[in-house]
Amino acid sequence: MEPYAATLLIAIAAAAAAGRLCVLLRPLLVRYALARPNARSSHRVPTPQGGGIAVLAGAFLALGAALLFLPMPVAARDALLLVMAASILLAIVGAWDDIRPLPASIRLVLQALCVGLVLLYAAPEIRLFPALPLPLERALALIAGVWFVNLTNFMDGIDWITVMGIVPLAGALALAGIAGPLDPASGLLAAALFGGLLGFAPFNKPSARLFLGDVGSLPIGLLTAYLLYRLAGTGAFTAALILPLYHVLDATITLMRRLARGEKVWEAHRSHFYQQATSNGYGVSEIVAQVALLNLGLVALAAMTIAFPNVWVQFAGLFAALLLTGILLRRFSRKRFSLAG
Repeated sequence: MEPYAATLLIAIAAAAAAGRLCVLLRPLLVRYALARPNARSSHRVPTPQGGGIAVLAGAFLALGAALLFLPMPVAARDALLLVMAASILLAIVGAWDDIRPLPASIRLVLQALCVGLVLLYAAPEIRLFPALPLPLERALALIAGVWFVNLTNFMDGIDWITVMGIVPLAGALALAGIAGPLDPASGLLAAALFGGLLGFAPFNKPSARLFLGDVGSLPIGLLTAYLLYRLAGTGAFTAALILPLYHVLDATITLMRRLARGEKVWEAHRSHFYQQATSNGYGVSEIVAQVALLNLGLVALAAMTIAFPNVWVQFAGLFAALLLTGILLRRFSRKRFSLAG
């Protein structure tokens, strides 16, 4: 089977399976996993969470079928199986936390265990900074991976923002698995993630009938981090930085500000830029539409840095990505201009 056909079939199968599972699971989640609004919530009516179960199950059902029927190198197959297993373990941690919140220290240890398993056994050959001692590089990659898992969770605070943040990125990585530079097996994983989120999207559109929950946002963060790590390992380091830039900057700047104010950063809050935007006159649909447009622009800039590996193109692409992301963050942080006001 041609790579593009396999990628398309996996995406379609994952979307169909995830959508069907959302329908089947929602009554159960209404009964046992209802997220009730509080002072720090963005929703106003009780809404079931746990849609991430459908996303992950749909993606892995489609990918599992591909592993059964598509020829693939043993090492690539084993890497995918390990990443899937680590993601399921992280989903179990998230499900537990959704139902009965875990202490932050236990969550962090379990997250580090899952990220470490992926680093050591699914991507042991990747070296991003050969000048550094291997243990130091692995430690830095572990910290970055755990942070990415958490920031994906932190950023899942309004309807559709994870869909609009991860779908363009996963779609771009699926295409990179077809045309290069990403390896085909990782491209199939990206296609499965892309499809799973698309199947979930109709249930999470504003106003949402279903939330991802930690059971979804944590493993989605792990899968995305792994795919970006794989991309960076091909030499497309700048592209791997550009693709998730909105999520990374919003979450990281917010974390630094909260640390500077002496806040307990593991507690819920409403100080992300996209959350500020809801208080500054922007509707949820407007916010996620602008995030989606920015992410499509970031995909184009990332593609440019891959197509033209010249160092000046890398700097120009990263500068343009930082500029565009900074403009959107600034817009979200300020009161919306109104002629009536």
